[in-house]
Amino acid sequence: MHLFWGRPFKGIVTALLFSSLTCAIDWDISDEQSLKDAASTSTYAMMKYYYGNETGQIPGAFPDKWWEGSALFLALLEYWHSTGDTTYNEELSIGLQWQSGDDGDYMPSNYSSYLGNDDQMFWGLAAMTAVEYAFPDRSSGFSWLSLAQGVFNTQIKRWDTSSCGGGLRWQIWPYQDGYGMKNSISNGGLFQLSARLARYTGDAIYLTWANKIWDWSVSSPLLSNTTWNVADSTNVDNDCATQGNAQWTYNYGTYLMGAAYMYNYTNGTTQSQWLTAVNGLLNATFDNFFITGGIIEDYYCEPAANCNDNEILFKGLTSAWLGLTALLVPSTFDSIIAKLQTSGAAAAASCTGHNNGTCGVRWYKSTYDGWIGMEEEISATNVFTANLINFNKTAPVTSTTGGNSTSNPTAGEDDSDAESAKTTTITTGDKAGAGILTAVFLAGWIGLMAFMVLGG
Repeated sequence: MHLFWGRPFKGIVTALLFSSLTCAIDWDISDEQSLKDAASTSTYAMMKYYYGNETGQIPGAFPDKWWEGSALFLALLEYWHSTGDTTYNEELSIGLQWQSGDDGDYMPSNYSSYLGNDDQMFWGLAAMTAVEYAFPDRSSGFSWLSLAQGVFNTQIKRWDTSSCGGGLRWQIWPYQDGYGMKNSISNGGLFQLSARLARYTGDAIYLTWANKIWDWSVSSPLLSNTTWNVADSTNVDNDCATQGNAQWTYNYGTYLMGAAYMYNYTNGTTQSQWLTAVNGLLNATFDNFFITGGIIEDYYCEPAANCNDNEILFKGLTSAWLGLTALLVPSTFDSIIAKLQTSGAAAAASCTGHNNGTCGVRWYKSTYDGWIGMEEEISATNVFTANLINFNKTAPVTSTTGGNSTSNPTAGEDDSDAESAKTTTITTGDKAGAGILTAVFLAGWIGLMAFMVLGG
């Protein structure tokens, strides 16, 4: 996952490009239709930024921020599942398939030279969500389950025992900035994917890896199973002796989500272990991030108004995972829905921008804060659809409770290019791909936009 160009400039350009998005959002927590309407409004707004369904465009592609396609499709899956509205299902189905790559592991050739493990992982989670919501497989191409399995199979091959006793590095390729780090979202994401595959398929390999990743995480500086602190990263240069302790909602959320799936799938003494983990991580999430008025907030960037595109998405992803946790671990339902309701109401109150329902970032202000973009709309959609669990308490399906996606346990095994250990000669083209977000790119992009806005 990478950093992107500045939000204030983007906001100016976007406001000029999109003069009408949606109607203002009304919010009545006791009225299911009101929540569906709110989700419909923000979903329509976020899809204004998607061009993959237009002639000459590439389905599912966001060239300078490829992973965000998965965040968009995750939100669409939650929207369809929660509301029953099929308006965007074809775009969702085509895009989710199109970006799967030749080997069915979300390593498409156009982007694979500069991906992080977390980038690929999020596409795997999107495919896994399609599986658990029984979103229909396409008649050709890869099944959603095989795509999730393909991501799992390629990522476990990158489990790195050369330093820190194990763990995934943040980046896949040695020439990437961040290759020397092992971080929570990559390892917690693979833990979550493994736990979900274990619950869905019942296959022992996924359960084994979920336990392995969890055990390594708590032995590293990334995750404490006493204080339940989740650090952002640790460094291989000192054999993971220290931590980068930046606090982000989605780092907590991804470990919480995996623990919830493990609780739901296991039983006996192991289930007790996972309930302890769920409660510990959930309480830490509440304490750390539901600050002003009990509203979710990524406080490392929101008060200073310097969140980048990635960071705006974090609390939306976490909101969706909280909703699933409430369904998988019923004892958490009441406390989670209370937080989601408060945050959802505040998010709706932020969606009053530009007289067309544009949503902001700092929901705790309960008014529009001047921000604008696809990421804002995705996060709003996530918290709106998460609130709909109050009207539908059905847990995600498994292969024995309604799931019908075709399994392929060896998916992705033939993709030798997906293994970072097999990297040999790094070409100038590879380096250019990895450096897509450099100052040269940024300056060129700003110049192009300035030409479009001021003189084009």
